[in-house]
Amino acid sequence: MSTTLASLTQALRDFTAARDWAQFHSPKNLAAALSVEAAELLEHFQWLTEAQSRNLSAQKTDEVAAEAADVLLYLLQLCDQLGIDLLEAARLKMLVNAEKHPVATARGASQKPVAD
Repeated sequence: MSTTLASLTQALRDFTAARDWAQFHSPKNLAAALSVEAAELLEHFQWLTEAQSRNLSAQKTDEVAAEAADVLLYLLQLCDQLGIDLLEAARLKMLVNAEKHPVATARGASQKPVAD
């Protein structure tokens, strides 16, 4: 199976069409589902220390992977519905972030820059 975003998006379209779920996949509903799945991903880290969050058991890593996949799948479906090229949007966002957070002032700092 190909692992490109385009082929994964097409597989999601096919999966959705076979189940007649497109009627439920409005951008609003997909964004809500994405938010729920992101919260389920976060739940696996709730109450863990920083060290514990970096050293998950194999079972916990598998559970986190399943939630991360849910997040990705809903995000791809949302972008597909809105005609967003996710890779291009990510590239553009990285350019904006690089300008907003230059290495000289951002390296090793966790604080966001003060808005002008």
